[in-house]
This record gives sequence, structure tokens and C-alpha cells, in this order.
Amino acid sequence: MAARLVVTAPSRLGDELTGLPSGVELLEWDLDGPAPRPRLDIVVLPYLRASGMLANLASVQIRLAQSQSIGYEGVERSLPSGIPFANASSVHETSTAELALTLVLAAQRELPRFLDAAREGRWKTGFTRSLADSRVLLIGHGGVGRAIAARLAPFEVDLTIVASRARFEGGTLVHGVDELPELLPRADVVVLALPGGDATRHVLDDAALTALPEGALVVNVGRGSAVDTDALVEHVRRGRIRAALDVVDPEPLPAGHPLWSLPGVIQLPHVGGASAAMTPRIARLVREQINRMLAGRPPLNLVLGPGA
Repeated sequence: MAARLVVTAPSRLGDELTGLPSGVELLEWDLDGPAPRPRLDIVVLPYLRASGMLANLASVQIRLAQSQSIGYEGVERSLPSGIPFANASSVHETSTAELALTLVLAAQRELPRFLDAAREGRWKTGFTRSLADSRVLLIGHGGVGRAIAARLAPFEVDLTIVASRARFEGGTLVHGVDELPELLPRADVVVLALPGGDATRHVLDDAALTALPEGALVVNVGRGSAVDTDALVEHVRRGRIRAALDVVDPEPLPAGHPLWSLPGVIQLPHVGGASAAMTPRIARLVREQINRMLAGRPPLNLVLGPGA
């Protein structure tokens, strides 16, 4: 009997997608070769490698392309026309928020300095900044931003939230991005959780970084393009600003780039969502998309293509 749904997924997801409903056929496809069938119902795209492979979908009839990432800037330029595309909202928010807090705490408590001393066998003590009582400016209040705000709450910070427009959300005042010139001068820590794209490009430019007080910390777990990298390098080099970054522009950083070695910088290779929580959560989302398609209901997280 022919399958009611044919679903493809990268090899690393196969073990998590066992026990699917009757009539669902699961095939392995990493998009790096011909499609296993001319018609596919759901294609789960490879993580972080999909953008260069989307052209391989052009010769296949597809009902849904399911990304494993939240961000989808630039996908519309590569996605063949007519294919509905869903992002992975609900998968990465928790892990990314965890990493944002990790970066803030590591920078404020100067963990790199203490770890370097420990590796050299030196017992080096000293007072550091604290997260408690800090004035934290959180820029971005989507899924990741809300998850970060929830995790900051127990740390006794003075939290100010900024989004594209001013509003009250769940009883919380959210400031508009146009208010940044007034908000930046009083921020001890700035956390960016913004998507990419023209609207958020260089939200923190030279003028914004200049407005920050001496010693402020910039943490970015959204997209590297939200910060003017050249301006950030100059402010860090002068000792005015510190930075803890999971995302940068360009990405990956080229060899010899100042951010690799500048004092006052913690640099990670875009691992916000790369935790043990990811695979079971993307599998849970794929299962939900399968169940919705079987029931004739629209998919979750549709962001591009027909029906978005």
C-alpha cells in the first residue's frame, strides 16, 4: 500500500523519528544528492547547511520544507518558487537563552582570566563585576528574547526590553528601537537577540557603541549583522567596551581577525542552538508537522511561500 506521507530527514535525525504514524514513510536525504522520490510531502533540511542546497529542491514536488533553524534571512533568494517553508521556532530558544546567560556571567565574572591563570597553575583571585544589580538592555523580544528575559528575572537585574515598536506585552513595557539613543547611555550590559535582515543591520553602529558607558558589555546571540563589527573592534581595542559573541559578521571569522585575540572578547562559533536539547525538539516539531498534515491542518511556523 502506498504511503500517505513521504518524509525525508537528514541522517542524524533518523533515530529520533522512529515510531511515526502508520502510513508515513521516512527516507534519509541530506540534500547533497538526487531526491529519493519525485514527490515528497515534508523535507527536513540540513542544519546550518541548507541555504546552499535549496536549489536541489527545484525538481521535486514538495508540500513543506522544514528548516532546523529559527532564522531564515536570505532563504527567499534560494528557495524554489511555490514551496512552503517553515522555520524551527520552539526548537532553539531555550538553548540560545542558556548560552546568552552563560556569556553574560562568564564576561561579568571574568571567567576567561581565572581559567587562564588556572591553566598556568596560578591561584589568582580578585573582585569582578556582577550580573546582580546590573542595568541590562535586551534588544529583541521574539522567542529567543522572551526566553532570555525569563532567565534574567532571578538574577536581580534592572531589565529594559527593546523591540521594533513600543508596546505593553503581558504587562511588561517594551520600548521601541527608536528609543535606543536615550536607553544606551544607562546600560551596563546589552544583549542582542535579533533576526538578520536590513531592518536590524547595524542596530549597534559606531554611534550606538559610543553612547554606551565605559566598560559596558555587548552580548550577541542573534545575528552578527546587528553589530557593526569594525566599530565594535575599535571600541574594544580602546578598552571602552567588552564583548561576548556567539554570532559575528562575517561568519565564520577569517583567520587573523582581531576578534579572535582582542582582550575583553569572548568569541564562540555560533553554537547557541547546538545543545543536546536540539535533536529531540526538532524531532518533536517534525512529528507535529506530520500529524497536522495527516489531519489536513496548516503547518506550524510557516514563514515563506504559499500560505505564509
